[in-house]
Amino acid sequence: MKENSRVKEKSQIRELLEVVVISVGIAAFLITFVVQAFFIPSRSMEPTLEPGDRILVNKFIYRFQEPQHGDVIVFKFPLDPKRDFIKRVIALENEKIEIRDGEVYVEDKKLEEPYIKESFVGNYGPYQVPPNHLFVLGDNRNNSEDSRFWGALPRENIVGKAMVIYWPFSRAGLVK
Repeated sequence: MKENSRVKEKSQIRELLEVVVISVGIAAFLITFVVQAFFIPSRSMEPTLEPGDRILVNKFIYRFQEPQHGDVIVFKFPLDPKRDFIKRVIALENEKIEIRDGEVYVEDKKLEEPYIKESFVGNYGPYQVPPNHLFVLGDNRNNSEDSRFWGALPRENIVGKAMVIYWPFSRAGLVK
């Protein structure tokens, strides 16, 4: 009888270890290729994202479609790839961007930007976005380190598209 219970106990331990190993493998796959959680540390994307928000980022969407104007993306900061940044796509490759008196123009058309925190004063460009690059800006233009300061974002630096705010619960919803 004792031998039988030891075999059962070893079987249960082995089964538990298999479940743990498989779970870790699935989690690693999901984090690497599908979805990843990020913490918002700064005010550069207010009011869309606030400091302390936790978001889920879709890491595979750009394997099937190109980034679009207005997408909120997470990317490796070009000047320090160890740091992740989050900004909004304003202009795509080969497009001309210009900022005149705080108003943004892409291909000489003024952007309607209901998502920005407050008006800002400034000029930039005109600037032609190089191939395989994007021009990104924070929604809080007065408090954002973005393409105006360090240039166009290389396409290969994109981690993914911000999809959902999941914490705090009072702000939970889709990232717009």
